[in-house]
Amino acid sequence: MQRRDFIKNSALVTTAAVAGTGAFSSVIASGAESVVSTDIIDPLAPRPMVKKSLMWGMIKEDLSIMDKFKLLKDLGYDGVELDSPDKLDMKEVLAARDKTGLLIPGTVNSMHWKLPLSDPDPKKREECAKSIEKALWDTKEYGGSTVLVVPGVVNSSVSYAEAYERSHAEIKKLLPIAEKTGVKIAVENVWNQFLLSPLEAARYVDEFKHPMVGWYFDVGNVLRYSWPASWIDTLGKRILKLHLKEYSLKKQNDLGLWKGFDVEFFEGDCNWPEVNKALQKIGYSGWASAEVAGGDRKRLLTVREKMDEIFKA
Repeated sequence: MQRRDFIKNSALVTTAAVAGTGAFSSVIASGAESVVSTDIIDPLAPRPMVKKSLMWGMIKEDLSIMDKFKLLKDLGYDGVELDSPDKLDMKEVLAARDKTGLLIPGTVNSMHWKLPLSDPDPKKREECAKSIEKALWDTKEYGGSTVLVVPGVVNSSVSYAEAYERSHAEIKKLLPIAEKTGVKIAVENVWNQFLLSPLEAARYVDEFKHPMVGWYFDVGNVLRYSWPASWIDTLGKRILKLHLKEYSLKKQNDLGLWKGFDVEFFEGDCNWPEVNKALQKIGYSGWASAEVAGGDRKRLLTVREKMDEIFKA
C-alpha cells in the first residue's frame, strides 16, 4: 500500500469510528477521498502549485509589447493579465507570447465599472455585455481561460436586489459564448458594495448551475469585511484564479479605507500561511496575479520575489 493511501484509509477508519459503526458503511460508500478533502489535510499533499502573473498596467517601463514580455519573462513571471477590450495590437501580443513563452492566463473586462451589468439603463447593460463577449473571444485568441467580471455595483440608485437580478440575467445571456470559446466568466469580489460574504458569493455562482462561471478570488479585497481563509474554505472549487494584494486594518482605521492598500506584502493583516493552508485544503492549483503598485524592472522583481515568499509561507 502506498503511504498516501494508508493515510487516507486511516482517516476513513477514524472518521467512521467517531461517527459510530452505523455510519461506517455510508462513509465507505462515499469514499475516502471526500472525507479527506473536506476535513483533513493530507500531510503528504504538495503546497499549492501556483503560477505567477501580474497586471499589464503594472509595467511602467517605456518598452514595446515584445520587450515588456521579455522583461517579465526575464524577471521570472509565468504570465501577464491583459485588459479587454483594449488598444493593444493582437498580432503583436501573440507574437510576443510565442517568442518569449510568457503566457496570458486571462483578461480583465475593461467596461464593467463604466457600464456595470447592474445599471438601470438596459442599453448600458447591453453595451457592457457586448464588451464581455469581445473579451471572451479575445481571451480565446490569447490562449487564456478566464475573463474577470465585476458583476454589479450597489449604490443610491441601484438596490442590492436589483444588482443581483440584473447582473445574473446578463451573465446568463453570455453563457453560450463562454461555451463556444471555452473561456470561463470569473466573478471578482471588489469594493462595489455587492456580494459581501463568502456564503452569498458561493450562492451567486451556484445559481447559474453552469460550469463556465466561477470566482476570481482577491485575497486583499476581502480583508475589509472578513478573513481570506474563510472565503477560500467556503468558495472551494469555485475559485478559478487569485489576485494578490496586501491590506492593513490599522492604516484603514487611522488614515481611511483606501489607505489600507498602501502597504507591502507581509506588512499588512493578510495571514499568508493561513491562506496557503486553505488553498491546500481545497486543492487549489493555478494562477495568482499580483495587483499592486507597479514600477520599473527593480520594482517588478521585488513583487515577484514577494510572491515567491507568499507561497513558501
